[in-house]
Amino acid sequence: MKAIRSQNDLAINGAAPAFAEPLHVGKPNVANRDEFMRYAGDILDRGFLTNNGPLVRELEAAIADYHAVKHCVAMCNGTIALEIAIRALGLKGEVIVPSFTFIATAHALHWQEIVPVFADIDPESHLLDPDAVRAMITPKTTGIIAVHLWGRTSATGELMALAREFGLKLIFDAAHAFGCSYQGEKIGRFGECEVLSFHATKFFNTFEGGAVLTNNDELAEAMRLMRNFGFAGMDKVIHPGTNGKMSEISAAMGLANLISLEDLISHNKRNHEIYQEELSDLDGINLLPYDDKESNNYQYIVLLVEDGFPLSRDELIKTLHAENILARRYFWPGCHKMKPYSELYPHAGLLLSVTEDVADKVMVLPTGMSVKEEHIRLIASVIRVCSRTS
Repeated sequence: MKAIRSQNDLAINGAAPAFAEPLHVGKPNVANRDEFMRYAGDILDRGFLTNNGPLVRELEAAIADYHAVKHCVAMCNGTIALEIAIRALGLKGEVIVPSFTFIATAHALHWQEIVPVFADIDPESHLLDPDAVRAMITPKTTGIIAVHLWGRTSATGELMALAREFGLKLIFDAAHAFGCSYQGEKIGRFGECEVLSFHATKFFNTFEGGAVLTNNDELAEAMRLMRNFGFAGMDKVIHPGTNGKMSEISAAMGLANLISLEDLISHNKRNHEIYQEELSDLDGINLLPYDDKESNNYQYIVLLVEDGFPLSRDELIKTLHAENILARRYFWPGCHKMKPYSELYPHAGLLLSVTEDVADKVMVLPTGMSVKEEHIRLIASVIRVCSRTS
C-alpha cells in the first residue's frame, strides 16, 4: 500500500493504485479454518453428505438458541428459504415489498405468480415506510415482506400492527440481520417468520445457505416438509415440495464460523468506528450510523454521497475502483427499474421518490475480517483527496 497525498497521486490520473490487490465489498469471512477442516473430515468419515444430516441439525439448534426462537429451518440458500416461506404461508395476489432491496425479494414472489407491489422507504433508515405500505394495500393484498437492511431492523412494531389491522401475513427478509435485535430482542420471533441468508458475502456464511426462523410450530413443520419434496418418511410424500435442503459441508462452514461469531462482530464494529472517525468531518459524505442500544452485526459500511461533495456517487466509485477499492452501489437502481418489473409496472417510480433518491446516493465500502485499520485509513485518504477536487 502507498499513501495518497495529493490529487496527482490518484490512480485515475495515472499513478499506481493505492492497493496492489483489489479490496472487495463482501469478501467471505472464514473465521476458523482448522475447525472447518475437522468438520469436513467428519463428514467424509460418516459418508453422510446431505438429507438433514447431523451437522445441519446441530447448526439449526445453535442458531435457534442464539436468536432465542423455537425453530430454525435451514435451507440451501436464502432465496429458496424465502420462496418456501411464501408458499407455506399461502400468499397469493399482491404482496407489498420495498423496491430498495436485493432483487431476490421481488423475484421470490414473481416466481410464484404473486405480484410484488413496491412501497417507498424512510429516507433516514432506508427501511420500508409503514405509511407508504398502508397506502398500497388493496383487496388483493395478502401479505407484506419487510426487509431488515444493513443490519438495522424494520419498523417492526408498526408493521405488525398494520398486518393485524388488515389481516395480512408479515414476513421479514432478514438477510442482513443475523444476530441483530429490535427493542432488545433478537430477530426471528417477529411476524410469521424471518428469513436469513448465509451467502458467502454475508458476515456469517455457510458458503451458500439460508434459514427461516419462527415460533410457529405448524409453519416450521410445513417448511421442513417442503424443503425435502414433501417427504414424511420413506416413500411417503404428504405435501408439495422442492429440494431446499442445506448440505452437510455448508453446515460445517456455519458451525466453524459460529465459534468466532463475536470476534467477527467486534472486528466489524471497530472497522465502522474507524470509518466514522476518518470521514465524519467531510462535507457531503454521510456514514449511516448503527444504534448501539441494539445488537448489531456492523456488516455494512454505508455512505451517502450528498450534494455537498464535489464528485457524484458514481464518480467517486470510479475513482475508488481505480485504486483497487471495489466500492459498490446498493441497491441501484431499485427493483422497480429492473426487468421484468420495469416493463410490468412502468409507472411504479411515481410513488417511490425516496427510493430513487437514496438509490442514487448510496455506496458501500469494504469491511470484514480481511479489512484492517491501515486499509481503512488509506481508503479514507482517497476519499479525502476527492473531497478537495474542484
